Amino acid sequence: MSLILLLTQQMSLYLVIVYLLSKTALFKIFAEASARLPHKIFIYLVFSGFCIMATYFGEHTNDAIANTRAMGAVLGGLLGGPVTGFFVGLTGGLHRYSMGGFTDLACAISTTLEGLLAGIISYLLRRVGKSELIFNPLLVCLITFCAEMMQMSIILLVARPLDDAWSLVRQIAPPMLLVNSIGAALFMSMIRDQKTMFDKLSSSFSTKALKIAERSVGLLSTGFNQQSSSEVARIIIEETKVGAVAITDRDKLLAFIGIGDDHHIPGTQISSRITLEAIAQNRVMFADGVETPYACSIASQCRLGSSLVIPLRSDNEVIGTIKLYEPKNKLFLNINRTLGEGIARLLSNQILHGRFEQQQNLLTQAELKLLQAQVNPHFLFNALNTIGAIIKRDPQMSRRLLQQLAQFLRINLKRTTGLISLGEELEHIAAYLAIEKARFIDRLEVEILIPSALHGLRVPAFTLQPIIENAVKHGTSHLLEAGRIRVTGELQGEELLLQVQDNAGLYRPPLAGSEGLGMNLVHKRIQNLFGNPYGLSVDCRADEFTLVSIRLPATANMKES
Repeated sequence: MSLILLLTQQMSLYLVIVYLLSKTALFKIFAEASARLPHKIFIYLVFSGFCIMATYFGEHTNDAIANTRAMGAVLGGLLGGPVTGFFVGLTGGLHRYSMGGFTDLACAISTTLEGLLAGIISYLLRRVGKSELIFNPLLVCLITFCAEMMQMSIILLVARPLDDAWSLVRQIAPPMLLVNSIGAALFMSMIRDQKTMFDKLSSSFSTKALKIAERSVGLLSTGFNQQSSSEVARIIIEETKVGAVAITDRDKLLAFIGIGDDHHIPGTQISSRITLEAIAQNRVMFADGVETPYACSIASQCRLGSSLVIPLRSDNEVIGTIKLYEPKNKLFLNINRTLGEGIARLLSNQILHGRFEQQQNLLTQAELKLLQAQVNPHFLFNALNTIGAIIKRDPQMSRRLLQQLAQFLRINLKRTTGLISLGEELEHIAAYLAIEKARFIDRLEVEILIPSALHGLRVPAFTLQPIIENAVKHGTSHLLEAGRIRVTGELQGEELLLQVQDNAGLYRPPLAGSEGLGMNLVHKRIQNLFGNPYGLSVDCRADEFTLVSIRLPATANMKES
């Protein structure tokens, strides 16, 4: 009984050490049981130290030492794998051998084999995808029990005289089997509890981050302003449950939600020292209210007691900050600090993406205006020449053509750069084609077969007109016989398919790197608006036909209201 108590005291010392280690970041290495070399070295050092301590603190009995060395060897093997387990056992075994006694060789061999056995079991469990069983206290208890049984067998096989070995085994086997098995199980139970806590915190962190990302996506695409910042701040405080959330630009407060919103008023100039320092120095500032005091710069009676200020960056330039607060009666959790820094990176990326989208929209609008400016002089020159040629022989027709030209120019000048109805687009091309037919007389035939039910669908402005102009200018106008252009439209599921076909077959792909307008711009604008599945495709059979297909979404929200 006294031997059990002594070994239990020794085991308790190890558990106290483990408890202290669990309060440090190093303990996470045990919970991860990773294959990284620095982690394996750390596991080797810790559990080799436990083996050596177990020998020193062991109870000397009949020229032998009753000990808890098996705990270190088995746990080192389970957490570190076969190689680490072997060297942990070898180190503990060689140290035991140096202490002498008639069981020195037997104990050296058995300790080495205990570490190796546990390492092999760990390896096999990982191979079959059962690595979680490594942290099962019952399995660890069983492995340690078997390892100690193996040690007792080796003592009987190797130690001499045999009578002394048998006497020793009968005396030390029960307490060593019991204490080592229970101790290893308790040790692993503490590791598993910490691992479970780490996993829960990581899961909570990931869930919060994903929810914030999901709910805030697109909010800053319209600009970094008070309205969008208020919406983002409300989402953050709902998901993180911190005391308050604030968002600023470089000069003023854009949004404030939570404790203290009665005196932290959006639109006011920044007065907080740590906020100004975070902007000026481009670094995270943290006032935990304990080591680094926090005091509200606006109201002395403010209930906020700690603050984390993280810069928002765009192209490595500070454009503002996000601030998380906790009240005076609550500690600022490290997970919220880490989460806050992650949120700042997320918002910075969203702001950068929003600016990029705005620049893309401005560029697209500029290109569209350029296309309009390009169409007008070219078309106007041809139209006036046509009208001038027929004004004497057919004044009435000239009058109708002038009306069509006026309508075309009026639509062109008033045209929006966004979405218009398909009916409006068809009116535009009807005015264009009326003049082109007069120009080519009987050498141009146009057939438009688009059901009136589709006329209410929304399409980007300048979708069909550049395609039809291209078919005339680079296709049918080069034919000796009559040119024919056929325009069709139909619904295919939730997609609108528009097609323009000519009988010239003279299409030539644009040169590589060409940034021409017309068809290229139509294709690029459609993809910018609706994504890669949509846009233009061209099918051409030389000297027979050119077919341009335009694929657009035809969902309910595209219909004209």
